[in-house]
Parts: sequence; structure tokens; C-alpha cells
Amino acid sequence: MEQERRPEPEALLAEAAKEGRGRLKIFLGAAPGVGKTYAMLEAAQRRRADGLDLVVGIVETHGRAETERLVAGLEIVPRARIHYGGRLLAEMDLDGIIARQPRLVLVDELAHTNVPGSRHAKRWQDVEELLAKGIDVYSTLNIQHLESLNDVVARIARVKVRETVPDKVLELADDIELIDLPPDELIERLREGKVYVQDQIARAIQNFFSKGNLTALRELAMRVAADRVDAQMTAHMKSHAISGPWPAQDRVLVCVNEAPVSKALVRAAKRMAERSRTDWIAASVTTPASEHLPDAAKDAIAETLRLAETLGAEIATIHAESHVADEILAFARSRNVSRIVLGRPRPRFFTARFTRETVAEEIIRKADDFEVTIVSADPGEARKAAIRGAVIVPERNPKAYLWSAAAVMLATATAIVVNRIFPVESLSLFFLVAVLGVAARFGLWPSIFASGLAFLSYNFFLTEPFFTFEIANQDLVLTLFLFLAVAVVTGNLAARLRDQAQAQRAIARRTANLFDFSRKVASVASLDDVVWAAVTHVASTMQCSSMILMPDAAGRLSIIGGMPPEDQLETRDRAAADWAWDKREPAGWSSETLPSASWLFLPMKSAGRIHGLLGVQFGARQYITADERRLLDSLVDQVGLAVERTKLASDMEQTRLLSETESLRAALLSSVSHDLRTPLVSIIGAATSLVDADEVLGKLGRRTMAETIRDEGERLNRYVQNLLDMTRLGYGALKVAQQPIDLREVVGLALRRLERDLAGHRIVRNLPKTLPEIWGDAVLLEQVVANILDNAAKYAPAGTEVTLSAEANGGDITLSIADEGPGLAESDRAQVFDMFFRVRAGDGRSGGTGLGLAIAKGIIDAHGGSIRAEVAQKDGSGTRIVMTLPAIRQSAEPE
Repeated sequence: MEQERRPEPEALLAEAAKEGRGRLKIFLGAAPGVGKTYAMLEAAQRRRADGLDLVVGIVETHGRAETERLVAGLEIVPRARIHYGGRLLAEMDLDGIIARQPRLVLVDELAHTNVPGSRHAKRWQDVEELLAKGIDVYSTLNIQHLESLNDVVARIARVKVRETVPDKVLELADDIELIDLPPDELIERLREGKVYVQDQIARAIQNFFSKGNLTALRELAMRVAADRVDAQMTAHMKSHAISGPWPAQDRVLVCVNEAPVSKALVRAAKRMAERSRTDWIAASVTTPASEHLPDAAKDAIAETLRLAETLGAEIATIHAESHVADEILAFARSRNVSRIVLGRPRPRFFTARFTRETVAEEIIRKADDFEVTIVSADPGEARKAAIRGAVIVPERNPKAYLWSAAAVMLATATAIVVNRIFPVESLSLFFLVAVLGVAARFGLWPSIFASGLAFLSYNFFLTEPFFTFEIANQDLVLTLFLFLAVAVVTGNLAARLRDQAQAQRAIARRTANLFDFSRKVASVASLDDVVWAAVTHVASTMQCSSMILMPDAAGRLSIIGGMPPEDQLETRDRAAADWAWDKREPAGWSSETLPSASWLFLPMKSAGRIHGLLGVQFGARQYITADERRLLDSLVDQVGLAVERTKLASDMEQTRLLSETESLRAALLSSVSHDLRTPLVSIIGAATSLVDADEVLGKLGRRTMAETIRDEGERLNRYVQNLLDMTRLGYGALKVAQQPIDLREVVGLALRRLERDLAGHRIVRNLPKTLPEIWGDAVLLEQVVANILDNAAKYAPAGTEVTLSAEANGGDITLSIADEGPGLAESDRAQVFDMFFRVRAGDGRSGGTGLGLAIAKGIIDAHGGSIRAEVAQKDGSGTRIVMTLPAIRQSAEPE
């Protein structure tokens, strides 16, 4: 009992989550014009008079004088101005309110849609942010703006409300104040022009503001407010360990089992809930003995629960190890139930009182704070149920009774031997041990059989006169019968403990199956692997056939996996699958839609999307039990999440590839468009001068123009060569023609190639004549040196030195090229060899295509060397590119 009075952890966590958040109070109106804003401002004025720091975030007075008078004296946060559609529109300044940090802010019209360009699309999202900042909020809302009632309001008023708020916003409210007016008074206010302007009044009264519409909207508002208050009361009871019930609102609980009266119970509970316009719950109780119910009984329970679900009940399962009545009452108190509906107890043998709990009688005796309704079954069905309830079905396994007899025989032999060696008075304990062993292994009825056999054996072999069923000592008569009673009770307790252990093992097995399946699908990456893991696991766990259907490219459902393999569906099964896919609801066998099908199809949904259908087939069975359906639903949810994960992974990879492709395309266009066009412009200009002004230029001028064409052509050739080399590197098509080469010759060729570009720099060579040769491709290595020298020419100022140094270091040769340019930032050194990465020069000149160093790195890597960038001077200026290449060892041959 002490444990039951503890607060529920979920309720405490919900309370803890509110710490540091602001409180939300919603003034809920049954219809426009009832005075929500007026009531909010009145409450704000009272809070202001009490000294509370509050501001007006936004209040729409709609020109009503009485509303404007209540705004007077309140601090108003100026509205933000947002440009949209060529106009300057005013909207609530969310950032201004947060910066002001008042204790309370007034935010009118919670369902309002913000001006495009605002931080949030809806005003209720602004309110959520204010609450998260610890600011209390007063807001207003009309009942027709609630999302779940949108269709209901449309049917009542024939008006589709466009601006809605999710129901979760109402659940965030700490307080709700219902603002209401009788329809006649509201219509009178409307006629007086206090709601709309004069030219809208007649149309409003004829359409939305008719008396019937207003009455229906009032009822909706009252019910929503009552439901929210009831939810708050229930949460308060859970967090404060109040056992309840507090019958502030009726709630019906109907308890069902395999009895024929259960369907009548469900229909009666439905009628009661409709009359009182309240919620109702249909609950079944699972005990350790539930695992041993025949399939027909399990099917009957499942069918009754499905009937209740179709009639609008909330389905629940109550788990009870023992004391079923206490568990039902505890559940009823936790859900704040006011009425419990039970079936009339079935007639039983008087012995049933000693072996089974009389649940209905216990509930009637203990339910002092509930209204208990007893429903009788049809007389014919009641007689059949009485006969079935009176029939005792013993264990039908002959081996169990043979093992019971063997256990008693072993106990008898042991007792005889012990009695002859060490005569003792407690020989009956040997038989009790045998009875306990039989009960733990085989259950109740074999243990009762063993108890009777032990009683006879004890009398025959261990009481005088021996080997007869007579009892010479009358004092032993009571002892023997007490032994029989103790053996039966002990066996019964052991059998119940065995049933509980089996039930726990079954629960653990289901949990392990779910965990194993979640682990299995989490470890696979492709959709095919997920499908195969799903169908095999569902088939093995549920002992059924399974399949998964998903839409093909044409949108038609097709089987993509099955266990056992299946590729065709009968017409009725195909119809059930199509219906389940179109309506996103279960269909087929044992459902309410197309139950004649042999397969049950369940939609695999996640995050509001449907990915496919999971189909199961149980052969000749008629129904699926509630426990099996819950397990199947859990498996379907996990399969849906796994399928979504694979799709998201595929979409993310595709998006990444598209993003990288787009980035490369943009970088290539950005780099090449300028660096290819510049030499082309120079070539075209020089060629034009040669054609148009040949006589004017003279011999020297023509020579200059020709050199310009040659130099710019070579420059253009380098760019094109870089692009080709980068393409070959990217596709792995770059082939290194290795041969012995002299690194000094490679450097000389590169310097002559860039003689014009390096004309303004001083070239310093520190290349020893004793450098060993290297294996490599002279053309490619010349390209590397040329690219690095080209960068030095671009970045280093004119008149500075460009130094080329080389040295042998063990079995490697290190070649470094240093300039006196601005240098590289530390963050750029790791990226300078990336494709299309460019560093802007100090004078603002473009840094080239961004391919030179990336190509250099690719070529050096292909030669088995390494390349790095570092600072050349101690003051951080200058850049040194250091390349390391393997030298030719003595007697070395190319690989």
C-alpha cells in the first residue's frame, strides 16, 4: 500500500520539465465576440494593480472602445515592422519582449499566422519561445481554431477555419478560463455592432452566428475545457500520490474476459458512456494462468476487445500476479474511473472458492468509492457458461502422472530406508518434497494426484499395521488427513508459482525478441537486409507466415520479401492490401475490413509516413490475441522505423553526392570561367592587333604580339592540362611512367617553362650536383614544380626571392620551394592541397583555379612521396612547399 501511494515517476518528470518555464493561461472563447480579450485585459489590470511587471505584446482591440480603455495604462512593446509584398506590416516584436524580460506578457489571438519573414510561422510558436524563456503568457483562443475540432466546426457552421493551433498547445496551458455568453446575448452584442461592423452583421447572423451554431460551439468549448481540467486533475493526483477517485467527471471501466457476457458488457458500457457523454475504457486482465487458456478463450477475449475498440473505447491491459480485484481497483483509481461494469459471476462448484478468486464479489466488497454495475448475460448463454465453468479440465499429459507416481515411489522408498535406519516422526516431509517437485514441474493436477498417492502410500507402507490401509493408532488419522490437506495446498501454491514463472519467462521472451529484432535491424544498412530480417523475425516470433509489400516504380504494391517465400496474392488478399495502403489502416483477416481475407495487413508507418505493409497469416486460427496484437504492433513499428532509417540514409547519401557534385560544379565554373577567359582575351586581343594593325606595329610590335600569344597560349595550356590531370587523378587513370630522372633537370625545365612569369623575381637554386636520381615520370614531376612556381609567381611580390633547395635525407630526396609572399594562415595549411581551395593574394589578385597544389599532391602521392606546406620565415611570412620523394638505392630496379 505504501508503494501504491508514491507519486508516479512520469507525473514527477512532467512536473520537473515545467521548472524554469513560464506559465500559460488561455482565455478560451466559445465563439468570436464573447469577450476573451476583454476578460484577459481585466485580469491583466488586476495583476498590474498587485504590482506585477507585465507588458502588452500584442492586443487587437478591433476599434472597441471598452477594450481600448482597458489597454490604457499598460506598457506596450512596440510592434516590429516587416516588409512583405511591397508593404510595411506590423507584427509582435518577439525579440523586443525577450529583451524586456517582463514577468507576464499579453499575446492576443493565439491562432494568428505571422507575416512571412517572421522567425516563426505561427503566433503560438512565439508563445512557446516566450514560455521557454521563463515568461508567463496570457493569450486568447476561440474553440473553432483547435485543430482536432476543425472538421467538426466545419460541419456545424459550414465554415472552414483556416487558422488552427495543434491540440498540444492547449495541453501546454497551466490554466484555462472559459469565456462564454448565451447565444441570445451574443447575437444582441452582434446587432449592437460590438463584434463586427454594420455591413457584416446581417451576413454573420445568417451564417456563422445562428443560434444553433452558437449552442453547438458552446457545448464543444465546455467539453474541451472540462477534458483539459480533468487531465490536469488526474496529473495532480498522480504527482501527489492521491489514490482517488475524484468523481469530478464520469469515466466508465468495463472488465472483459472470455465469458460470453463480455460482449454484452461492452455494449452496455458504450450506452452508459453515450448517455453521460464521457470516456470509457475496456480492460482485460492477464494473469499467469492466462498463458494456459485454450485458443478459443484467447480468441473470444481478442474479439471482445476489437468490438470495444470499434465502438470507441480505449483498450487497456491490466497485469496481475494475484489478487485480480485489487489490481482492477488500483487501475480504476489511477485513471479516475467513477463506474466499473462487471459481468454477473458464473456459477461454480463450491471448491472453486478455494482455488480461484471470486473477482466480482471482491470488487463489490472493496469498491466503496465506485459505482459498480453488474450486467447479466443471455439466460441460454449463461447456462452454457455455467456448464463450461463447472467443468474441471485436468492435465491430459499421461507422462505427467507417470512422473508423479515415480516421484511418490521414490519418496516412499527413501522414507522406508530412513525409517529402518533412523526412525523419525517426520517421514511425511519426504512426500511433501515429492509433491512440491511434481507441482513445480507439471502443475496443479499432477500435484493433486501425487498428494493422494502419497497419502495412500504413507498409510500403506509407514503406518501400523503395515501393508494395509487400516490405521491402528487413531491419533494418526488426523495426522494423515492434515498431511493430505497440506500436500494439496502446498502443491497448489507451487503450481501457481510455476505458472507465474512461466508467464514471466513468456514476457521476457517477448522482450528479448523485440530487443533482438531491434538490434538486428539496427545493424543492417540496406533495405533488402531490413526486409529479410523483418519477415524472418516476425515469422519465427509469431509462428506465422509473413510478407512485406511496398510500392514499385509504378506505385503498385508488390511483394518484396516473404517467409516462407511468396510472390502472389489471391484477389481478396490483394483487395485487403490495397485498402490498407490507401486508408493507412489494418485490413484483412481478423480485422473489421475485409475479414474474409486470409492475410492481415498492417501499415508500416513512422513520422506520419507510410512505407509499406506487413502481412501475417496464421493458418486456421480465427483470431489473434490481444498480447499477440500488441507484440505484432510493436514489430510493425520497429520495421517501419528501420525502413525509414534506410531510406533516410539513402536520401542523405544521395543528397550528399548531389551537394558535392553541385559544389564541385560551382567551384569549377567559378575557377575556370575567369582563369580560362583571361588568356583567351589576351590571345584574341594580340591576334586582332596583328590582323588589323599589322603595318602600324612594325617588326618589334609584331614580335611582341606573337610572344604574348605564345605566352598566353602556354598559360592556357597549363590550365587545361591541370583540368585533365585532375580528372585523371579523380578516376584513378593517372599512370606514372617510372624511369631514372635527375631532379635538377626537372627543375630546370620548369624554370624555363615559367621564365616569363618569374621574370620579376630573383631565383635562387640550392641544388647539389651530387643528388641521387629518383624513379619517376619527368613530365609529371615537371608539372608539379611548375604548379608550385606558378603559385610563387602569383603570391610573392615582384623583386622578392624564390628559393629552390634540395638535399638527400637517408633514402629520400627533399625538394623545397620557398617564396617571400604573405604566407599561409595556420587554418589554410591543411586545406591548401584540397581541390578548388584558393587563398586570396595580398594585392587582391585571384589565386588561380585552386587545382595546382591538389594536382601536385596527387602526382607526388602516385610517386610514393609526400608533400606539405609550412611557413618560410620566422615572422610568419613566406610559404615553403616541401616535397619528399624516394631516391634510387644502389642496384635498385623499378618495380
